[in-house]
Amino acid sequence: MNKQIIFATKNEGKLKEIRELFSDTDYEIISLNDIELKSEIIENGTTFEENAMIKANTIMEETNTMVLADDSGLEVDFLGKEPGVYSARYLGENTPQNEKNKHIVELLEGVEYSLRTARFVCSIACAIPGRETFTVRGTIEGMISNEIVGENGFGYDPIFMVPKYNKTMAQLNMEEKNEISHRGQALRLMKQQLKNEGIL
Repeated sequence: MNKQIIFATKNEGKLKEIRELFSDTDYEIISLNDIELKSEIIENGTTFEENAMIKANTIMEETNTMVLADDSGLEVDFLGKEPGVYSARYLGENTPQNEKNKHIVELLEGVEYSLRTARFVCSIACAIPGRETFTVRGTIEGMISNEIVGENGFGYDPIFMVPKYNKTMAQLNMEEKNEISHRGQALRLMKQQLKNEGIL
């Protein structure tokens, strides 16, 4: 039997990141594109951790397979940490991402650079049949840019300035991004924890 981990996403960008990181393990990473899920996942948690655990547990219970699920988002300090856990649903689920990015840039128009602090947060939950579900968290601190810049990212990447590179997340190549990104950090923490527990 193939050793598989379901990563709870249909997003090819996320999938590429995790497959790259787990390429030296015995596990095949499959996604929600590869399985037929009957259960409805209702992300009604108030924290990234709660939402990640809801996703992971729901899928694990239906498939009886090890599941990793992430919940991530952007916290903009000037906006009271919005959009936060509602990052994916900000301004409505069907609103194009470019409109969301434009809206945030407009809300911060005229706000001085030192007050434009923000962070990306990623919580990853691991649900394994017969074990207690646990989570890890990765964060990256940055600033909201004055404009939408870069083609390499997705989501809020084009408005998130990384001070170390003086570029937005969407201007970084995959290697640079994986090294510093919130998801890259959380995935490495998860991988280490799974190794520590003798699962990987």
